[in-house]
Amino acid sequence: MKMIVGLGNPGSKYAHTKHNVGFDTLDQLAQALQVSVSKNEFSALTGTLKVGSEKIMLVKPLTYMNDSGRAVGQLAQYYQFYPEEIAVIQDDLDLALAKLRLRTHGASGGHNGIKSIISALGTDHFNRVKIGIQHPQRQKVVDWVLSPFTGDERIAIEQTMDRATTALSKWSVDDVDFAALMNEFN
Repeated sequence: MKMIVGLGNPGSKYAHTKHNVGFDTLDQLAQALQVSVSKNEFSALTGTLKVGSEKIMLVKPLTYMNDSGRAVGQLAQYYQFYPEEIAVIQDDLDLALAKLRLRTHGASGGHNGIKSIISALGTDHFNRVKIGIQHPQRQKVVDWVLSPFTGDERIAIEQTMDRATTALSKWSVDDVDFAALMNEFN
């Protein structure tokens, strides 16, 4: 079993902002896998598919970023996902714009959504797909993460989301080891 979680904030006000790159990437993955992420359960929208005997669940928490762990923890407990069967797509202020970094575990790096998931799962040993949104130069962080990408930024981010979608497809559908993907995509 595999659970892939895209982090973001629900609602049109936050659509396609830097903080919602996890939602956008999950939407792209869902389209590639032809899965509808529309079932409302445990404060999240979910969609599932089966590849052979393997169940793959795509998740968009509806709890807002800072409380993402509530939805992820409840789904993991109910469906009995182990932490290493979970991959979380997140934005990362500390990475250059459009840089992709995969990790198998680690601290939150100050990301409140990740802090919430670590708390809910009781471990930091779950997979991460980090997409760089870079740190703002002359703007408050909250204003930066809640702003949309500009034209050139959007093009670069879409290319990174394509790479993230490919990596997640290999992990979930082709059952490639996440650590091996780190070597290929980092």
